Amino acid sequence: MSDQPLSHTQWLSRLNDHLKNERYASGSATHCVAVARVFLAFLEKQHIKLRSIQPAHVEKYLQYALRRFRRRCGHLPAYREWRSAQTAPIHMLLRLAHGQWPPDSQPATQAERSHHRICEQYVRWMVDIRGLAPATVSDRRMEVRRFLAWLRTSRTEVAALKIADVDRYLKERASSLHRSSINTVSGWLRVFLRWLHSTGQTNRDLSTAVIGPSMYAFASVPSALRSQDVKKVLDAARRDSTPSGIRDYAILMLFARYGIRAGEAASLRLDDFDWRNGVIRVCHSKTDSASYLPLLPEVGNAVLKYLQKARPKTAFRQVFIRDRAPYRPFENGVSLYSIVRRWVDAAGVVTSGRRGPHAFRHARAVSMLRARVPLKEIGDVLGHRSTTSTMTYLKLATEDLRAIALEVPVGVQA
Repeated sequence: MSDQPLSHTQWLSRLNDHLKNERYASGSATHCVAVARVFLAFLEKQHIKLRSIQPAHVEKYLQYALRRFRRRCGHLPAYREWRSAQTAPIHMLLRLAHGQWPPDSQPATQAERSHHRICEQYVRWMVDIRGLAPATVSDRRMEVRRFLAWLRTSRTEVAALKIADVDRYLKERASSLHRSSINTVSGWLRVFLRWLHSTGQTNRDLSTAVIGPSMYAFASVPSALRSQDVKKVLDAARRDSTPSGIRDYAILMLFARYGIRAGEAASLRLDDFDWRNGVIRVCHSKTDSASYLPLLPEVGNAVLKYLQKARPKTAFRQVFIRDRAPYRPFENGVSLYSIVRRWVDAAGVVTSGRRGPHAFRHARAVSMLRARVPLKEIGDVLGHRSTTSTMTYLKLATEDLRAIALEVPVGVQA
């Protein structure tokens, strides 16, 4: 960006060029430019420079635009859809002007700055000393931020932490969590409190006072799709010849044949497919390791069809790309859950358990168990570090257990 401020006309021209480069549909591009034009006119009337705009100014504009809509149409719009249609073009314009939007919130008070410093030190410890995977670090950082924000709200200093404070936080936190999640959060908090004491930020090691709920090995039964249900879903997706249908079928084949996690499918790159040697590399998000698996012909054909006929032209190296402009990779695996659920519903499959990628993962584990594949090999395919993680799937092979069940001897009373 040059030092000389651009005029609003120049910014609109830049936005229009950006929309063309990203191959937005003409109708969408026209809408974006129209919204941006009204927004810039509002800023000019309010004497607000584009480069100095803050999120509060955007909210002020939305209030103005809502009043304007009501005067023109005589009624209020469906707010959620209307707001999204307004903010998407505005945020796009502001990203062009600022490089990032919304801007990172900076710590405003001394307590916020102190807590920010503690959090970043803890993150460095998790990465440099513990060597935790990025996804694990992200989850734990989020929980630490939540805990520190709670301390600020309750006006409690880190150095003055007491057992009663930790108990109150966990009690409030547990009110919206399942038993297993409470156990996970308790473990994360226990490690953080131990770190605080080891770095001299608390006088007492409070980690010993954090007790999570009792968890019993293999107490819960993972939910899995039946093999016939997996086939129904794949058949439904195979019949869709649209670009999105071809892409979704390739994704579903990866879930069904390899049982990979959603995040692993979203992060697959073109370089992960060794077409010459028939190998696919799967980078496991939880363990930060990689597995090299044989590229099954039906999976390879599905992916190849997507790459040749349906994948948008883009410089991104990720295999799977969104089917609407802007053509970007999926940010993470969460976006794939809605794709899987849509095809499960389209196939008419009714299940009381999970309907996302993990249901396919569990189904794949069951199919390998029934094929008498050793647990170690199943764990290698699923990306488990320990066979303990794989053993939970033994509970899913109920048909095999029924086959070896003993009859109750005659004469035994119930």
